[in-house]
Amino acid sequence: MNRRRATTSLSIIVLALLCCGCSGGDSPQERSSSDGPRPLVFAAVPDQQATNLQENFHAVLAMLQKETGRTVVFRTATDYTAVINGLRQGAIDIANIGPFAYVIAKDGGAHIVAVAARVSKKGDTPGYRSYGIVPSASPIKSLADFRGKEICFVDKKSTSGYLYPKTALAEAGVNVDTDASVVFAGSHDSSAVAVAKGQCDAGFAYDTMVDRQLVERGQLNPGELRVVWKSDVIPGAPMIISTDLPAALQKTLTEALRNKANGDYLTSNGFCQVKCPVAGGDGYGFTAVDDAFYDPVRKFCRASKDPSCKI
Repeated sequence: MNRRRATTSLSIIVLALLCCGCSGGDSPQERSSSDGPRPLVFAAVPDQQATNLQENFHAVLAMLQKETGRTVVFRTATDYTAVINGLRQGAIDIANIGPFAYVIAKDGGAHIVAVAARVSKKGDTPGYRSYGIVPSASPIKSLADFRGKEICFVDKKSTSGYLYPKTALAEAGVNVDTDASVVFAGSHDSSAVAVAKGQCDAGFAYDTMVDRQLVERGQLNPGELRVVWKSDVIPGAPMIISTDLPAALQKTLTEALRNKANGDYLTSNGFCQVKCPVAGGDGYGFTAVDDAFYDPVRKFCRASKDPSCKI
C-alpha cells in the first residue's frame, strides 16, 4: 500500500526580511541597515500542533536581545525542510531543530554549528527516545505487527518521528513503502492523538510527549496508548548558530545559549516569572554540546541509507 497523506504542506521560510536592501555579494549575515545591525533571525519548528512556539521561546529571545544588543526576530517554520533550506541560504542566524535536520543541513553545506541542546533536568545529558505506540486495546504487540497497518509518522526530516522508526521497522521486516499506509501527521502530538483516536493503527512520537505532556494537557487519558517499541537514546535537539556571523557575536550567542537559556537564569534575572517556559515549556532549558555530539545520528543515517538523509 503506497497511499501517502500529508497534513502539513512543505514551505520555505520567507526570505524577504533578509533580502531588503540587498546589494553586491555580501552574505545576509554581514548586511546591516542604515539604522544599525540588522535583526537576528531565530527559527524553530513546532513539535506540538497547538503550541504557541514564539511564547515558549519568549524568555530566551528577550535574553538573547539583551546579550547581543540586537533585535531577534522569531520565525515559526511549517516543517524541517523549510528550516534546512533557510539555513543553507544563510537566511537564519539561530535555530532550534531536530538532530536529524541539523545533520542534514550541516553536512549539506549550511554554515552552522550546534552549541547547545535541550534537557529536561539540570545536569542531564541531552537525549530522548522515539516511541512506537498503539491504542491500549490494540492486538499489535511489536513493530513486526505494523505490517499492513496505517502508520502515523511526524515528518520525513524528523529524527524520532521518522528516521529511527522507519529503520527499526525495516529491521523488523516492514517496508513502509510497500507494507503499510503512511500518514505524516506534522507534529508529535498530532501523531499520538491520531493513534489514540483510531485514525492510525499505530504511530510514533517522542517519549515525553506520550508519557507526560499529552496527559498533562488533557488530550490523552493515562493508559490510552501502549508503547510497543523504544529507540536507543537520540542526541537532544540542538540549538544552532550561523558561523557566518562575526566571531564576537558567535561567542556571545554560544555562551548565552549554553549558560543562560535555562529556567534558573531566566527566572532569577526577570525574563520570566515563577514558571518559565523554555523551548516548549518542557524541562530545564539548554546545556552545552558541540557538533561531534551528533555523530551518532550521522552514523545511524549512513547505516540506514535512507533517502531522507539527503535533501
